[in-house]
This record gives sequence, C-alpha cells and structure tokens, in this order.
Amino acid sequence: MSKECSNSSCTKESCEGCASANKGKPDFHVDLNKNSTVKHVIGVVSGKGGVGKSFVTASLANQMAHMGYKVGIMDADITGPSIPKMYGIRGAAKVDEQGLYPRETENGVKVMSINLLLPSEEEPVIWRGPVLANMVKQFWSDVTWGDIDYMFVDMPPGTGDVPLTVFQSLPIEGIVIVSSPQDLVRMIVTKAYRMAQMMNIPVYGIVENYSYVKCPDCGSEMHIFGESHIDDIAAELGTKVLGKMPIRTDYAQAADEGVFHGVLNEYLDEALSTFVIAK
Repeated sequence: MSKECSNSSCTKESCEGCASANKGKPDFHVDLNKNSTVKHVIGVVSGKGGVGKSFVTASLANQMAHMGYKVGIMDADITGPSIPKMYGIRGAAKVDEQGLYPRETENGVKVMSINLLLPSEEEPVIWRGPVLANMVKQFWSDVTWGDIDYMFVDMPPGTGDVPLTVFQSLPIEGIVIVSSPQDLVRMIVTKAYRMAQMMNIPVYGIVENYSYVKCPDCGSEMHIFGESHIDDIAAELGTKVLGKMPIRTDYAQAADEGVFHGVLNEYLDEALSTFVIAK
C-alpha cells in the first residue's frame, strides 16, 4: 500500500488508478450543456503564436466534415480569434431562453468564438486571465452544440491560464502540437509537450507548418525558414510527426477571403488517421 494512501484496506504498491488517491483533490471539470452531446474533444496547441494553429484547426475540421462527421470548433483563443473570419462568419450568435447557439459554416462545421459575441470583429478583448478562462468554460457549458462527433479546440499560444483551463475543465482526449521549422521550435514544442504530460493529456503528434515552398516552375522544394528539425524533435520526445505543410498561397487566400470551408488540406491525412475512429 502506498504511504500516502488513505484506504487502509488497499494492498496496492501504487495508488495509480485507485479512487482513494483522488479524494480531496479538486475536480475542475465543467458539465457539458444539457442539450448537447460531444463524443471526442481534440485540442490544437502551440508554444508560440504565428505558427498556423487556427489554420491547422480549421483544416482538420474541414477534413472531418468532408468524411461525414458532425464537427465543431471552439475558438478558445479569446484575445486573438480568427476562426469566424476564415469561414466568412459575421454577425452575432443566436441567443434564446434555451441558451447560446454556435454559427454554422457552409460545410456544416459549428463554430463558437468570442467574435460572435462582440459588437464588431475588430473590437479588442481586454480581459484578465481568470475572465478569459471563465469564457472558455461557458463555451462548453452554456452553448447548445447539439450532436458533435469531433470538437476541435483552437487554443491560444503558450502555457497560460486558458490552455490550463481547457486541460482541466474539458474532456480533452489528446492534442496536436503545431510548430514551424525555426531552430527556436525545439524549446517551444518541448514546453507544450511537457505541459500536456503534466496534465496527463496524450499528445497525438506534431504538425509542422511553413515547411517549404514549391517552386511553381520546376516543383523543387525551397526551405525558406531553414531546414526542418521536427523529425529529430519528435524522436526526442517520443511522439510522431503528423504532417509537414508547405506554404500554399491558395490556402492563405481562401482564409483571407472567408471561404476556407472549401479547403481540404491533403497534408494532414496522417493526423486524421491518428484519432479518427470507425464511424
């Protein structure tokens, strides 16, 4: 029996998996909206901003919707939301006596974002950490999502209040870490990976964005951000590389024009195969 175990009848040498070991520890999980069912929740994280985390989130959602799954995106990047603009969603989310409702993209993905609750999409969110974290919890508890097979949570960069709240409050099954090829990536990916480990959240693997640009004339790959080290980093951490995405001007243009629903990102097939279950 473990020295710290409060159960005198326990004969285990380790408290792992023992109900008594969790007595007295706070449970931060928030109940899902009573009119909703969400089967799987996947987090998309990054150690720093500007690596294309929202781009990967939306790409995964599009692929899943194309495969026939009911998909939702929770835009948990409260101070830097970009998901609604990528899909051309403007205007307020619907609210009635039953609660708050997500907006739906042209390809059927349900989206909830702070931008759908502000007077305009340019309005800044100047809130402290606890308020931001509470808003994320309300996106889970107060929004009527309906039936969702896969929900992707687009988290803010770093390891601050909001990612911590998501890990503690939502039933995250695993995360995808998004990175870029710069040398700095080793440190920031490791930070994100270790935070997930500390929170007992599985890491599906790493997606590298901006990996290369294909020459339109000869088709050769140009590594404008330097040679990738992501394979070595993944090996060191004991995880997988789920995809290496080139810079695609057509994808960027689709996001800028609000028609990202038409993008099917072929470079993330390996990522999908990691967590897609039989329908």
